[in-house]
Amino acid sequence: MKHNAPFFFTLLITLSVFSCNNPKLPNEPNQIQTYPKPLVEDITTQEEQKALKPDTVIVRLKAGNKRFVENNVTARDHSKMVRATSSGQYPKSVVLSCLDSRIPVEDVFDKGIGDMFVARNAGNIVNEDLLGSMEYACKVSGAKLILVMGHSGCGAVKSAIDDVKMGNITAMLAKIKPAVALSEYFNGEKNSKNGPYTDEVGKNNVLNTIETIKQRSQILKEMLDKGEIKIAGAFYDINSGVVTFL
Repeated sequence: MKHNAPFFFTLLITLSVFSCNNPKLPNEPNQIQTYPKPLVEDITTQEEQKALKPDTVIVRLKAGNKRFVENNVTARDHSKMVRATSSGQYPKSVVLSCLDSRIPVEDVFDKGIGDMFVARNAGNIVNEDLLGSMEYACKVSGAKLILVMGHSGCGAVKSAIDDVKMGNITAMLAKIKPAVALSEYFNGEKNSKNGPYTDEVGKNNVLNTIETIKQRSQILKEMLDKGEIKIAGAFYDINSGVVTFL
């Protein structure tokens, strides 16, 4: 087959002109791309914190979790928030969560720097140190809500069900054992391999932790009775990211 030289020469000139007269496509390396400016959520002031009601804080946490589940979380300028909170903090809540690495508490509720106190341990249980921390968070720093949050498939709960004995873990699991006893009514196999059962024990562990807080902290109990704070329970589904308030 013979090539038509004049035709190929004309085609080359046409392509060169087209390339010079058209802008680069977005995926070309020299194209300058613009990105939306990060949203900056206002840092809570002391006056705003004082005016907050505990129920309002719960509503906002529920809304934040909805955004998290829908992958519609707030874009934040963290550097700016760090500077804005450097002179003080006025968190709205304190969350006691499990140590589990799959539950990034601030992310779960779409909250940022300065929004909440977070305490974590295996099995979301309370001891003297955590009670003192909660008293500080509420009585001194003005938080309006204590939220105890357990989660599905909790390893600490399963270990308590299995009566595991190991170093300091033994004493820790003893604080979860009451929830095992509270779950005797469960209709089904009562072992750590039964997901619905372990989750039922986990929910009862949340409720038992709440009762322990009320019984062992006179300061928090008085604040609760006066309506200054609320103590609530929640359960996180590790499969969906949904938080259910108990």
